Amino acid sequence: MDLSTKQKHDLKKFVKELDSHKARHTEFITVYIPQGYDIVKVIQQLQDEQGTATNIKSSSTKKNVIDALEKMVSHLRLFKKTPDHGLACFSGNVSAREGQQDFKVWSIEPPVPIKTRIYRCDKNFVTDILGNMMETKEVFGLIVLDRRDGDIAYLKGKTIIPLLKTHSQVPGKFKAGGQSAARFMRQREDAAKDHLKKIASHVKDQFLGNKNLKGIIIGGPGPTKYDFAEGDFLTGDLKKKVIGIKDIGYTGEFGLKELLDKSEDVLAKEEIVNEKKLMSEFFDLLNKKPGKVAYGEKEVWEKLQQGIVDKVLISEVVDDETLEKFEKEAENFSTEFNIISTETTEGAQLKDIGKIAAVLRYEV
Repeated sequence: MDLSTKQKHDLKKFVKELDSHKARHTEFITVYIPQGYDIVKVIQQLQDEQGTATNIKSSSTKKNVIDALEKMVSHLRLFKKTPDHGLACFSGNVSAREGQQDFKVWSIEPPVPIKTRIYRCDKNFVTDILGNMMETKEVFGLIVLDRRDGDIAYLKGKTIIPLLKTHSQVPGKFKAGGQSAARFMRQREDAAKDHLKKIASHVKDQFLGNKNLKGIIIGGPGPTKYDFAEGDFLTGDLKKKVIGIKDIGYTGEFGLKELLDKSEDVLAKEEIVNEKKLMSEFFDLLNKKPGKVAYGEKEVWEKLQQGIVDKVLISEVVDDETLEKFEKEAENFSTEFNIISTETTEGAQLKDIGKIAAVLRYEV
């Protein structure tokens, strides 16, 4: 499962906080508990580790490790069972001054299930597992084609990644002199089939075996897309992956973008569609009811403090300090808070008009 922009932001903020702390010695405790694992067994292991820590030569390091383990054990006892996605827990003395104590414990049920069990005592907290969860892995395959051209691409998150394009050898509609019409038509049909076979071969090379491929969407002008999708061109495994066939007016780069726009129904659960809908709502109101929206940091902040903002739309390029300030204020007024990527046309437009926008609860 890939994360939404908001989930990525929250996880990034959590990891950033952990990474900001460094221990002088190997005394920071990291524990990852996989989904379904008995949390009582983990508590027992940590208690055993407290006994082992008594062998540490340095008295200050020994005390910090034993106390960090005790704080974590106390924290884990608050959970009746391991959360559905598992649990990541971190404990240690984060005081910047030698000899002083400032023990903190953090825990998080991540949005992606934990598969690995880890106990680590080190100078840093182990955060790479959480960091890897922020990477977009799932993709959709996009194919646009007609009798002349074919384009293959991935949709990763909100970004179209072109893979290759191919051109057919199908003759034009007018036959050369001396050829019979029937022979000319056969040549055209044979060339068209070869074109589709070539596209299917490229699709196989690009898509087959990709474990992160969630589905394939095919589009194009005219009936060729149906000939391709329903004929014997794609392998059985790839045919099962086809989740949509769309009628579009173009091939090439424009065709890929149009295919994405026309596929909102099959991508309904994907974040890209939610972001596009949010931004489309804003721009539609800006055009028809400008008093129902606000944009620009200063204007949106004023409206937010007045409690009249229904939805905040904030670009992912906004610095963390400003983003967190708006998020906290939004929570105070039960305002929906949305982080918008710059990978869609609408997200890029938000960046251009001031990076922060809002849909208001009523016209002002």
